[in-house]
Amino acid sequence: MKNIFITLLVYNFFLTPIYCIAQPEIVSWMQNITDETGYNNLPSNVQSVFFNNSNVYVSCSCIPGYDIGPWVGNPNQAENQNFCYKITRNPQESSNPQETGMGHIGVWSNGVSIFNAKDAFSYNNQGVWNQDALVFEGSSFDECLGHPAPNGEYHNHINPTCLYDDLDDQNHSPIIGYAFDGFPVYGAFAYSNVDGTGAIKRMETSYQLRSITQRHSLPDGTNLNSNQYGPNVSSQFPLGSYLEDYEYVEGSGDLNEFNGHFCITPDYPNGVFAYFVTIDEVGDAVYPYTIGPSYYGTVVSGNTGPQSGHYSIPNNATQYIFVQNDIINNQTIYLEDGWNMFSSYILTEDMNSETILNGIIDNVIILKDVTGSALLPQFNFNGVGDLNIGEGYLIKVSQTSELIINGLYQAPEDNPITLEQGWNIMGYLPVESKEVSTVFSSIDEQVIIVKDYIGNAYLPEWDFNGIGFLEPGQGYMVKMNSLQILVQ
Repeated sequence: MKNIFITLLVYNFFLTPIYCIAQPEIVSWMQNITDETGYNNLPSNVQSVFFNNSNVYVSCSCIPGYDIGPWVGNPNQAENQNFCYKITRNPQESSNPQETGMGHIGVWSNGVSIFNAKDAFSYNNQGVWNQDALVFEGSSFDECLGHPAPNGEYHNHINPTCLYDDLDDQNHSPIIGYAFDGFPVYGAFAYSNVDGTGAIKRMETSYQLRSITQRHSLPDGTNLNSNQYGPNVSSQFPLGSYLEDYEYVEGSGDLNEFNGHFCITPDYPNGVFAYFVTIDEVGDAVYPYTIGPSYYGTVVSGNTGPQSGHYSIPNNATQYIFVQNDIINNQTIYLEDGWNMFSSYILTEDMNSETILNGIIDNVIILKDVTGSALLPQFNFNGVGDLNIGEGYLIKVSQTSELIINGLYQAPEDNPITLEQGWNIMGYLPVESKEVSTVFSSIDEQVIIVKDYIGNAYLPEWDFNGIGFLEPGQGYMVKMNSLQILVQ
């Protein structure tokens, strides 16, 4: 008999809250728990997530929750695939890397398939010069940069732009999927340094276009027989038309030959090998786009190839159910060396600022509230007292720190925020990112300016948004013309 694990606060006294929160391979999926439908009224996103000590079992329709289609020149229609994938919870580097094959090579967090860069055809059908799907099929991609295969399997060869805020260059990109070797796939933006420090930057591929005009050799230097030559580089077959037009140049970008690297991420504070979507400065896809051309890790059998992706869920598996108001009963807040502005949506048994900061208190130089009252641990002085839900705080730390707060989630609809005339430091209660103008839409005529901790500004009077999205764990300076009540 299968067990059920529900992240309900009311039942959580008998569960270990950190367990699921600390397991991104379990909690990163976009579960459809309200029977929502997508294209053609088909079930959308992920239908269920089960896990045991070894694997996570993800059941999905391969239909996203956002609108898809039309697919110009593509007669196929998206259909429910009834997939059940097995994602290993103990991914391992492979000593003999396996090439990514045709069909699904991973799965996005909404259950849609990840395909590699190939389009299933090659020059003269020899399998030597393989066509790039973006070049040869890109005209059939919909606005979400996907299209259906002949079997009805909707998929992306490149960045799934509708899945997440793919141009958010102020925050580390989220996990947007998993490869079938069990390693996560992130969006394009990450910490500059693999140790989790530095500014956020766009991850750049180390694959570069070769300096060739004739397609007579392969990237590894192999000289081809004349009957294996590809077409000369021309306006009809420009450089980049074939995957073999690219070569891996070690050190020319941030990522290795698998289009990833080992690094610390918000989800894996101890580090993980991670793949990254690759895009250019304006958001256009850059080869090899997602995973590949080979997997970094050992691929779980049964997920790839014809008729794959239909595992049976074992009896010892526990179901993880995502419940919106109860997804978090702890919060991890990452503080950079120096000044930060933070807030929390967690109510603890003891809201005293020293108690909440206890785990990182040795790194805290000063904590200040909006009135200027301060906590100075070095001098054993606490003028702040309790932290308040809905308020933000300035904090200076001596080194990069990870603040973990355990307790009860405080939903924004239950905690309206009072913004006084003049300056406020506002907390942020939603568990998801929201566009700043959306958050303040009900009171924007009274908002003078909103600022984040690095000085980016939102000025509604001037229709200027330098912040982009408000993020969980952050605090924001808000200057108001008058007292207002805000429900985030």
